[in-house]
Amino acid sequence: MHHVAIMRKSWGLIQKILSGEKTVESRWYKSRYPPWNKISSGDTIYFKDSGEPVSVKAKAIKVLQFDKLTSEKTKEIFDKYGKSDLGVGKLTNEIPREIKDYMTNKNYCILVFFDSVEKVEPFEIDKSGFGSMAAWICAGDIRKIRV
Repeated sequence: MHHVAIMRKSWGLIQKILSGEKTVESRWYKSRYPPWNKISSGDTIYFKDSGEPVSVKAKAIKVLQFDKLTSEKTKEIFDKYGKSDLGVGKLTNEIPREIKDYMTNKNYCILVFFDSVEKVEPFEIDKSGFGSMAAWICAGDIRKIRV
C-alpha cells in the first residue's frame, strides 16, 4: 500500500528525512485517523510539504500505536522517540511551542519507522475524496492520485 504524509512546511522535516536525522513519523490525534490501523511494514510512504509536490519516498519498517494517552504517557513516548522523530531529545523548551501544542491533549499516537529514503522526481497529487484538510492519505496505489 502507498501512503502520502503531508508535512507542515514550517517545521522543516523533509530536509531532516533526507539527511537521515528523522527516521520516525509521528501522528498525534484526538480520534483515530489514518494511518491508524492502515499502515504496515513494507508499505511505501511518500512525503510532501503542505502546498508543495511530493518529493521523497521511504519504506515503513515498523509501526507502533498508542492509545489512552495521558500527559505522562505522551512525555514518555516523546522522550523515547523524539530524537528520531524531530531530531531533538526530551520534552523540553528546545521544542517549538507549535510542536508541543500539536502533541498535547491527544488520545492516540502512531509512530511509523522508515528507511530506504529516496528523493523522487517531484509530482502533484489529487486529494479529491480525501478531504481538503487530510494530512495523511492511504492511497492504495499512488498512481490513482498522482497528477
